[in-house]
Amino acid sequence: MRMIIPAFLFLLPVAASAADPIAPVKEVMAAVEANWKSADDGQKPEDTDYFNDDFLARLYSRDFTANYRAAEKYPAFDEGTTPFEYDVIIMGQDGCDLKDVSIQPGPTTDGRTDVTVTFDNTHCFGEREPGWKPNEVHFQVIEEGGKPVIDDIVRMLDGPQSLKDEMKEIVRVGAGGTPQGIIPQDAE
Repeated sequence: MRMIIPAFLFLLPVAASAADPIAPVKEVMAAVEANWKSADDGQKPEDTDYFNDDFLARLYSRDFTANYRAAEKYPAFDEGTTPFEYDVIIMGQDGCDLKDVSIQPGPTTDGRTDVTVTFDNTHCFGEREPGWKPNEVHFQVIEEGGKPVIDDIVRMLDGPQSLKDEMKEIVRVGAGGTPQGIIPQDAE
């Protein structure tokens, strides 16, 4: 009996960290930061696709993945594979190294945790407009198969914009014969 109790206590921290809603968000944001990091020596490594097969299998919900797989049938560019014309996390095509990245879990409601990420990726553009605020992205994290996964990414551009809704719109427009993706208002 003495050996069973210490073994059980050893497993408690693992079980607690396994359900950490921040974990998949941290992994995606690490890829975002690496993709936008300037290479001091000019030798920037290849960008990580936020929706590569490994990430889709491990970090995203089945529903999110199904929506992405449907949308990727309609690439934004003739020679591309992505349905997006811009970086969906930073909400644009241009940016600086990410600064002041903050990842904060919010309350869990109905099995969904809102993980808020804020960052500054415009510091290198010069003077800012009055009232400037850092970019804000909300990762909606649910538990699926006993692990936390991202079920949606909500970008705050003149109000919340769901990436899952955008993917559904890409499919709707693409199925209607238009091969281009959709750029949210103000993403350029």
